[in-house]
Amino acid sequence: MDDRLVHIASRIRDVPDFPKPGILFKDITPLLADGTMFRSVVDVMAERVAPHRPTRIVGIESRGFLFGAALATRLGIGLAPVRKPGKLPWRTVRETYSLEYGTDALEIHEDAVAGERCVIIDDLLATGGTASAAARLVTRQQGRVVGFAFLIELGFLEGRSKLGDHPIEALLNY
Repeated sequence: MDDRLVHIASRIRDVPDFPKPGILFKDITPLLADGTMFRSVVDVMAERVAPHRPTRIVGIESRGFLFGAALATRLGIGLAPVRKPGKLPWRTVRETYSLEYGTDALEIHEDAVAGERCVIIDDLLATGGTASAAARLVTRQQGRVVGFAFLIELGFLEGRSKLGDHPIEALLNY
């Protein structure tokens, strides 16, 4: 493993039984508080994402905004936010997706990604439902998904299987 990833992983705190008993939550706030390590995350993501030649980063609410904005700035390209319903101020397109118990939805501005080569960014890949809904939004708006990038992948949840044959960059896998 790249030494940078070892240092990045050391800044992620395990919080047992959050948000409910039996869950081991991966808390990234210590990483975000360490400017050197946050910059390392952006550096590694940029190295992995740049070969896909994106023209737009699509950041998923809310922690995907943090990494997505920094990555878009580093690559010199734009950022398109994907948010929960009712949070974007202009005309949007909505995608509903299934959760373990019910459904949820995401929205994107209708003009955010048309004709763009998009990399979808979030902090965590778990079951893949949110990222795959974001990919469907991009595709419906005539954008092209050229990859995904995550700080953390919970591999045992097999979320990668919902993301098709797109390149998937996950810095850390648990």
